[in-house]
Amino acid sequence: MKKLVSLLAVLVLGLSMLPMQNAFAAQEVVNLYNWYDYMDETVFDLFEQETGIHVNKMYFTNNEDMMVQVRVSPGAYDLVIPSDYCVERMIAEGMIQEINFDNIPNFANVIPALQTPDYDPDHKYCVPFMWGTLGILYDTTKVEEEVDSWSILWDEKYADEIIMLDSIRDTMGLALKLLGYSMNSLDPQELKAAMDQLIAQKPLAKAYYVDETKDKMAAGDAAIAVMWSGDALYAMELNENLKYVVPMEGSNIWIDTMVIPATAKNKENAEKLIDFLCRPDIAKMNCEYIWYSSPNAAAIELMGEDYTENATINPSQEVIDRCEFFHDIPDYIMTFYTNFWQQVKNAR
Repeated sequence: MKKLVSLLAVLVLGLSMLPMQNAFAAQEVVNLYNWYDYMDETVFDLFEQETGIHVNKMYFTNNEDMMVQVRVSPGAYDLVIPSDYCVERMIAEGMIQEINFDNIPNFANVIPALQTPDYDPDHKYCVPFMWGTLGILYDTTKVEEEVDSWSILWDEKYADEIIMLDSIRDTMGLALKLLGYSMNSLDPQELKAAMDQLIAQKPLAKAYYVDETKDKMAAGDAAIAVMWSGDALYAMELNENLKYVVPMEGSNIWIDTMVIPATAKNKENAEKLIDFLCRPDIAKMNCEYIWYSSPNAAAIELMGEDYTENATINPSQEVIDRCEFFHDIPDYIMTFYTNFWQQVKNAR
């Protein structure tokens, strides 16, 4: 009898758990592939509370690795956050699908000039998430002169005090700019000249980092770093001795976008998340969390003077005019970039 009672209890318990298991299994999801620490975690909680859709978060550290993973992992991602030049390639390769903008009414909040970028001229495939610049962050207690040129990265008095950016397009690009060339150069001779410049500079570099740089600079571990504007602002909030500048030779102005892979399994959920991220209060939360420039005009109004008077996050037109967007590079030229970059990374 005890065995029978125990068996019945187990059966009743098992049956009572079935609705919970079925509810868990049936929960709506959206699989997000994003840069690390690039959205306020509270945003995901609010999205799930309002929609019942759970956000599965996966991360990448650079655009090139991201594109490889999207190619080799069909169906793994519903929403991806690539940079502008990758969108061109992803459209050309059929890696992403058109967005149904009827499902994204909050797209109306996006600054008009950013609604039809040249990497998606027909406005079909992407929605801007954040934008910013590439520049130099430096510690005014260690660097006495006013910084205005990429050439300071080659100044021997700052040996072992310079953090470079572990990003092929950004770092090759700044060397191209120093030499007076375009960051989108397709000339192998210009690319080799940029490589030679970086190899000559390599002994002065403390390290090549990406995400670690902002914390290293905030802690005073280096004098100079190549950084994106949002990371620079984060470090500046923690260390009042830091200053950010876009060099006079020019630099990159970039936009990170939201796209839906062609193989996405949860397209409508991805569109719901895009629309949620374009809502002014949510866009404000993300901007204030990572401090990159917001493409959302309504969010900028909510942030007020804290945003508009900050030259790092809201650069002047004069600064913007000397910057350029990255464009997709043909495969045969990208081979030169990759080979030259490997030589830089392997140099001692």
